[in-house]
Amino acid sequence: MLIAIKKEEWLGNVKNDLLAGMVTSIALIPEVIGFAIIAGVNPMTALFASVTTALVTSFTGGRPAMISAAAGSMALVMVSLIKNHGIQYMIAATILTGIIQLILGYLGIQKLMRFVPKPVMLGFVNSLALLIFTAQIQQLVGGNQWTYLMAGVTIALMYLIPKITKAIPPALIVIVLMTVCSIVFPMGIQTVGDMGDMNGLLPRLSFPNIPLNFETLRIIFPTALALSIVGLVESLLTAPLINEMTDTTSDNQREVKAQGLANIVTGFLGGPAGCAMIGQAVINVKSGGRKRLSTFAAGSFLLFLIVVLKGLMIQIPTAALIGIMITVAIATFDWKSFQYLKTMHITEGAIMLITVGIVIYTHNLAIGIIAGVVLSAIVFMTKISLVYVVKENNRFKIHGQLFFASTHDFTQAFAEPIQDDLIILDFTHSHIWDDSSVEAIIKVIQKLKAQNKQVEIEGLNAQSQELVEKLKGYFLD
Repeated sequence: MLIAIKKEEWLGNVKNDLLAGMVTSIALIPEVIGFAIIAGVNPMTALFASVTTALVTSFTGGRPAMISAAAGSMALVMVSLIKNHGIQYMIAATILTGIIQLILGYLGIQKLMRFVPKPVMLGFVNSLALLIFTAQIQQLVGGNQWTYLMAGVTIALMYLIPKITKAIPPALIVIVLMTVCSIVFPMGIQTVGDMGDMNGLLPRLSFPNIPLNFETLRIIFPTALALSIVGLVESLLTAPLINEMTDTTSDNQREVKAQGLANIVTGFLGGPAGCAMIGQAVINVKSGGRKRLSTFAAGSFLLFLIVVLKGLMIQIPTAALIGIMITVAIATFDWKSFQYLKTMHITEGAIMLITVGIVIYTHNLAIGIIAGVVLSAIVFMTKISLVYVVKENNRFKIHGQLFFASTHDFTQAFAEPIQDDLIILDFTHSHIWDDSSVEAIIKVIQKLKAQNKQVEIEGLNAQSQELVEKLKGYFLD
């Protein structure tokens, strides 16, 4: 995959990109560590994986300013594989995930995103916002009064600081202030260092220590396929959100390939698979990030933190990061969707709510999105399968789309005996889509001719005429 480096993509917003990247790198830490622990991965390994994912996608990605790292959604998919077979099989699955995604990128898998309707998109955005919010609340529970106070003050400052100055991202100011406060005034609150074992070595290029046979492939392939789908769904649905926030466009095919390449590199460095992270991407954009430099800065500063400033990094209070992520969840939630619910059709509103419910219940974006798309497809097919026939003297006007789901209604319109000797089937207001439709038309004609009726067809458009001519010989044989 060729990488086109354009000066404007990197140096068009230097100061804001650097500051936004610093904020985003810090915001990555608690989620990456938290889900690494759940998955059974060393926190430092997951942090290093986030560095490589961010750096690779900063050069190769199709959506500047979007942040990719060792995401929680991917970690949840890997839990079973790691528990049953160990880290080395996870590494192999990560490499295979990247290969699958790279292949899908060249096959144009991103084109399928056009089939995700607006209610499902809204469901995706709102469910992620709710997941981010509930995850932060769960982390707050059990803390002392200082934890709640710091989180509350953080939220207030996140809204107050932009009214005073926009020169520096408010999240960066808040993190510095709260870290200093927790160091100067020990309050017994949780810090990043309390989340897990922060010891670890720099990654090195290596091949997973596993047997190279079909049994290994059988073990890792289901997980790799699931990781590929989850990663691409989250990345390709995060991209349009960033597009809307920045009023720019993205190259989704390039992004798919970039995700694959990043996971291959990360896998060979011993890390878990990653994908776009909507919360951190929103933080990056809200903090002023617009170009590739912001993503590169996030990965670079995270590496600097865990290698050079680890002693300072582990003293960052998680309450401050929780407060920042709560404001991100509030900003991510599409509040206009409540108004949209009032205006949209009841079925579309139900699809949006069902998508939200499934994602929140399963914590699996792919399942929720696929379910939403399938429901939308069923509703759409139900709507367009409505065919009705209007009789005007001896002319039968067919209205609607004629395909496999609507042929029953079409044939039923001719179930009763017809008195006219000449019958005209008028398809001016219809379109014939498939062989099932042609077969239904042929059967109706044969039935009418068996009653000694003369049948004429009128109004076929060019595509319908071509299909009928192509298939009628097959059904008449």
